[in-house]
Amino acid sequence: MAEAIQEIIVATKNAGKVAEFKMALSGLPYKVLSLADLGSFPEAPEEGQTFAENACSKAQFYAKLTGKLCLADDSGLEVDYLNGAPGVYSARYAGEHASDEDNNQKLLQQLAGVASEERTGRFRCVLVLADNEKVWCTSDGTVEGIVLTEPRGNNGFGYDPLLFVPALGRSMAELSPVEKNEISHRGRAIRELVKQLAVLEK
Repeated sequence: MAEAIQEIIVATKNAGKVAEFKMALSGLPYKVLSLADLGSFPEAPEEGQTFAENACSKAQFYAKLTGKLCLADDSGLEVDYLNGAPGVYSARYAGEHASDEDNNQKLLQQLAGVASEERTGRFRCVLVLADNEKVWCTSDGTVEGIVLTEPRGNNGFGYDPLLFVPALGRSMAELSPVEKNEISHRGRAIRELVKQLAVLEK
């Protein structure tokens, strides 16, 4: 069945994400395209309560519009002290059009005075590959860390300056792009997805 579909549409207009997926899937018989390659599309609704629900609805939303196999992701930061927040609201934690700095400042305010050992959390990424009839693959990747009391590092984006990775002794924003891809939640989810796709190809 997999051999009949030669294209995978990545449900994003983010060129960096598309390049990452192209590299990861380069060993498999698929042509990776982005939504931007196909034209203009409306934003997919994100009304799920979990990353998996959002990724699944996004993948199937664009699969129905394009008639092709679509790959979507949903990701964010889960802080244990905040019962998993900001979670699916990570990108709009401080408001619908909040900047990364706005979201980071709100998170720091929410954790003001909280001891280091209680500031545990993780980045989580869920990937879903689906056509307009069914889900083909789902994968999940996480990277554990501790939320700092102030930003550190100038690389990355989002909450990267605030998540310190004890195993590396640095924040996510202090890692090079290569180092980040090796241990990141998205990198791990992609590698798991590639394993599943390779099995489908056999």
